[in-house]
Amino acid sequence: MKFLVINGPNLNLLGLREPAIYGSKNFEALQNFIKDACAREGVDCELFQSNHEGTIVDKIQEAYGIFDGIIINPAAYTHTSVAILDALKAVAIPTVEVHLSDINSREEFRKHSFVSMYALKTICGLGFDGYAEAVKHLKKHLKNLTVS
Repeated sequence: MKFLVINGPNLNLLGLREPAIYGSKNFEALQNFIKDACAREGVDCELFQSNHEGTIVDKIQEAYGIFDGIIINPAAYTHTSVAILDALKAVAIPTVEVHLSDINSREEFRKHSFVSMYALKTICGLGFDGYAEAVKHLKKHLKNLTVS
């Protein structure tokens, strides 16, 4: 089983960007956490981060036929990107959406997610642990598909 983990804009600034909301750990710590979470579940992963919407769309399209699942934190593109939603729908790879903060308890504009219109599940407000939950959920979903 192989997962693509996509992190969107400004997540590369973790630790610097609003630590009261996103925590004080940096992006490298997040990447290591994700790799460890995948290893514990016996899942191979590729990590990808971009601040550019089109680059994220390209990466999703390139995932077709290569990855079994996608975990995505689209960050600010959560609330604006129909292009990312359309790319996910086009490749039809099972996807779990993750957010470090609880987007539902923040500013009004953050409560809408285009990605959640496709994602199997949206996990928010658990910090780094949300990624571990996403790995487990996606793995379980894929195993259930193979049993059916």
